[in-house]
Amino acid sequence: MPGAWRAPAGQHSVTAIFVVSALAWIASWAGTWAMTRWLTQRGIFDRPSERSSHDRPVPKGAGVAVITVLLVIWIALALMGFVPRGILGISALAFVLAAVSWRNDLRDLSVTLRLVAQIAAVIVALLGWPGRGLLFQGLVPAWLDQTLTTVAWVWFINLFNFMDGADGMTGVESVVIGLGVAVIGAFTGFGPEGYLLLGVTLAAVAAGFLPWNWYPARVFLGDVGSVPLGFVAGWLLLELAGHGYWAPALLLALYYLSDATLTLVRRLVNGEPFWRAHNTHFFQRALGRDGNHAAVVGLVLGGSIALALAAVAAIWWLASSLCAGAAITGLLMTILYRRGRETPGDWRSVRAAALRDTRS
Repeated sequence: MPGAWRAPAGQHSVTAIFVVSALAWIASWAGTWAMTRWLTQRGIFDRPSERSSHDRPVPKGAGVAVITVLLVIWIALALMGFVPRGILGISALAFVLAAVSWRNDLRDLSVTLRLVAQIAAVIVALLGWPGRGLLFQGLVPAWLDQTLTTVAWVWFINLFNFMDGADGMTGVESVVIGLGVAVIGAFTGFGPEGYLLLGVTLAAVAAGFLPWNWYPARVFLGDVGSVPLGFVAGWLLLELAGHGYWAPALLLALYYLSDATLTLVRRLVNGEPFWRAHNTHFFQRALGRDGNHAAVVGLVLGGSIALALAAVAAIWWLASSLCAGAAITGLLMTILYRRGRETPGDWRSVRAAALRDTRS
């Protein structure tokens, strides 16, 4: 697995970025279109329940196309020498997680089996990644850093899956993280052509998926998309943190981390079965007002862009950027919370009653 690495900057770096981005976007868009037709023909749908944020059956599993395009391009870039060859190992592990998650999309697997697969993938990645820096910057012993990094990465994979509950949400977050890593790489020399290419590829495949997933969504990622995307996005953020850019890495994912973690803590305190599906994330509560996914995800996009700007600023102004990031996240979550409380006509309650009537 890669440690510190810097690709040779050349005259064709801008051209390479443009070409890779265009190919990734086109392939992701076309692949999602093809998967949407295939899933529809075979009746592979995510059907609404009382906990769902959608009100009609929607094909699920387009993540097969999205993650395949991403990893194939990453592998090709590694074989051509544009990015560190260690990405081959990360790609192989992401493919394994995609296979397990696809099986879960078709037939529910046990939570334990899925969690074991994720933990195993993370441990193998960390053991084969000797050049990585310490996540906690030497503040704790190396063995403890390794343990906490394992927990943090597994949690990030799961929260990326948990937060995939509104049309366009995961696509938007993946674009922001990908571009954020790329811009920070360009400013810091953190792999000026290597990690920059990895970041823009992630952003481009997510952008290619977004037209099909924007409200009202015509297709969903499914676990086959959100789980491996969480794995590779987590790896990119850990690469940043391990090279000393822990604050930018934290800020890029701060809203996702805050919403998912606070929701988990609240459910644990209330004695709720935290492993079961629910609709109590801040963004899900905000949907309760009118079910307008575009409005809610638009708010999240605005907040995420502001956090990305703070992440870039953190390269030079650490403390003030962290304070700004905390304020942005707090404001965004407050707006989402208040939006959820202002409920002139709760579409979710109406739909839940209709579902109960249908079943009875």
